[in-house]
Amino acid sequence: MDTFALILTILVALLFAYTNGFHDSANAIATSVSTRALTPRAALAMAAVMNLAGAFLGSGVAKTVSEGLIQTPQGSKGMGILFAALLGAIVWNLITWYYGLPSSSSHALFGGLVGAALAGGTAVHWSGVVDKIITPMFLSPVVGLIVGYLVMTAIMWIFRRFNPHKAKRGFRIAQTVSAAGMALGHGLQDAQKTMGVVVMALVIADVENYGDPIPVWVKLVSAAMLSLGTYAGGWRIMRTLGRKIIELDPPQGFAAETTGASIMFATAFLFKAPISTTHVITSAIMGVGATKRVNAVRWGVAKNIVLGWFITMPAAALVAATAFGLINLAFL
Repeated sequence: MDTFALILTILVALLFAYTNGFHDSANAIATSVSTRALTPRAALAMAAVMNLAGAFLGSGVAKTVSEGLIQTPQGSKGMGILFAALLGAIVWNLITWYYGLPSSSSHALFGGLVGAALAGGTAVHWSGVVDKIITPMFLSPVVGLIVGYLVMTAIMWIFRRFNPHKAKRGFRIAQTVSAAGMALGHGLQDAQKTMGVVVMALVIADVENYGDPIPVWVKLVSAAMLSLGTYAGGWRIMRTLGRKIIELDPPQGFAAETTGASIMFATAFLFKAPISTTHVITSAIMGVGATKRVNAVRWGVAKNIVLGWFITMPAAALVAATAFGLINLAFL
């Protein structure tokens, strides 16, 4: 196997992790910044550190990505498939970042893998795609919406007799903890997705065997690039999540972050499902906002976001398939 092709593919995987970080940094900190619980730079630094820590909490999601979605392709063609899949994901990340649309980096990667695999004639594990990707894609936003609504309702009832100004100050402090939990869950979920792709590249190159444990250096570099991207910040998307859907106050921000973090930890440890942190936190914000009044949520903005979610996988798949066709013509 061409060593250069392996190194290039790993570098592109790490570039994807970087774009994932700055694209999804808003998921962890937008609510804390919008409620002024944390300054933007302090929030980004905290999120970067917690992303790094979260990456070492498990490996179930990485195994799903590397083994459960497509058959591991072989040889130079296999490396071309993986390279094209990553290009599809990166291009879609950059497009949605430019327009400030909080689409899912995870689903961009999954769409890229499926699109490149189909273009390259590699088998897709459709049962794994449906069980681990498609079903959670529909369920996680619904769960986020409902749980966010219920958590915020419980907070409103528990603190109904408290002084509103004192309660808000307390929740502003509590948001530092909930934002850290959200960032930790993001590292647990999203760093593992890059790990899974790097492991697949190593298996294609016969450097690792199928089913081997994830090397420590893969965990470290994947987490480090995600953290660097997070610290770079995704200000365009942060404005969408923090302000355009609803004007959040500290109790609402705490409820949304607590909801998102809980769902991410549960799906990673219980189901090993690589869910979208974007879907979870966005739907949680909508659910939390609906407790104030239904029309407090800017549903027009929410509709555009949801439409973006549904086109992410096919759009990334199309870009990846096109990229593989070009790579196949030029090099394979």
